[in-house]
Amino acid sequence: MKNFIVILLVLFLSVSCKKEVVKQPAKLIEKDKMIDIMYDLSLLEAMRYQKPLSLDSIDNDPTRFILKKYKVDSLQFAQNNMYYASDYDRYKDMFDEVNKRIAVNQRAADSLAKIDEKKAAKANKNKPKEMKEVSKDSVHKRIPKVNIDSIKMAQRKHRRDL
Repeated sequence: MKNFIVILLVLFLSVSCKKEVVKQPAKLIEKDKMIDIMYDLSLLEAMRYQKPLSLDSIDNDPTRFILKKYKVDSLQFAQNNMYYASDYDRYKDMFDEVNKRIAVNQRAADSLAKIDEKKAAKANKNKPKEMKEVSKDSVHKRIPKVNIDSIKMAQRKHRRDL
């Protein structure tokens, strides 16, 4: 009797695990297109955290723009996202693909930034010394030297007038 209950429980658990938790949506977005949407949304989120004021000044919702770009409405995206998220392995593979694309673009951006830094360093070497000193801190203004004797003379003159 105990063996029968154990076998029945194992059979019940194995059958219940096979069932799809989330049904496939009527308008299924292809996996590659979904990866593209997720990639663009990831870049958008990165922009929001790096420079939050840059996206606040835009009147339109950038997320809506990305969904419009791929001709997908927000409900369709939410349903498809839930469907893909219900299968952990497939969803993880999709995010791994997004991370690979971001890493490739990040390396390209880093190399372009290094090239720009080298160009700026070369340009600074060619500038005269006076220009280099001024460009170090554009906020700091150079104060011309004042002859201390002229200050003392102005103080004496002011004392005499009193």
